Amino acid sequence: MTVHFIGAGPGAPDLLTLRAARLIAGSPVCLYAGALVPAEVLEHCPPDARLVDTANLDLDEITAELAAAHAAGHDVARLHSGDPSVFSAMAEQMRRLDALGIAYDVTPGVPAFAAAAASLHRELTVPGVGQTVILTRTAARATPMPPGEDLATLGKAGATIVLHLAVQRILEVVADLLPNYGADCPVAVVARASRDDELILRGTLADIADQVRAAGVRRTAVIVVGRVLTAEGFPDSHLYSITRSRS
Repeated sequence: MTVHFIGAGPGAPDLLTLRAARLIAGSPVCLYAGALVPAEVLEHCPPDARLVDTANLDLDEITAELAAAHAAGHDVARLHSGDPSVFSAMAEQMRRLDALGIAYDVTPGVPAFAAAAASLHRELTVPGVGQTVILTRTAARATPMPPGEDLATLGKAGATIVLHLAVQRILEVVADLLPNYGADCPVAVVARASRDDELILRGTLADIADQVRAAGVRRTAVIVVGRVLTAEGFPDSHLYSITRSRS
């Protein structure tokens, strides 16, 4: 028996990987976050699969479901939105499984920031403009940020910043980034990236908060901040340079 932690992608059901679809189809038990994983993904489950929506379960209850499946000899598809390597709470579940001696593996998925960049038609690493991307979030009622990982500190690098789980605090995000990025710094907010009801807001640190509030965006959104969003006239990369020696 194996618990398969699976990245279910940002929302569009056809962004599920082939491996993910195969593992879901072979698992008699499927745990998923109902508010984040589209129903179409669950169509890959066996017809008689046990489906467990974890939206209102705590860690003990989730662990109990995994342990019960293990006792019955059933593989589990544990679905996480986006890619489970970031902001998925997978680490604490794996720690519980390690303590119980239950085997697991991880299948990556399309992360929300990648889906957002695709919708924006933008590369997040542009030659001469930005070669570093910081993936982060903000602290409110959720898990506190470690020392030194606040936006005011991270912003000193001037790198492209991608924020998850932060759109409800857009005013604080803007205030923290303004000193290092300036009011004219481009910003994009992509809500429900890749889904049929996707919404894209483009602006600057000066006006993005007003746009977010006017659009009523309060969750399931990615904030991208950086000059790469509007970069033009940048040098070609060395990879495809016509002056590069290929002998």
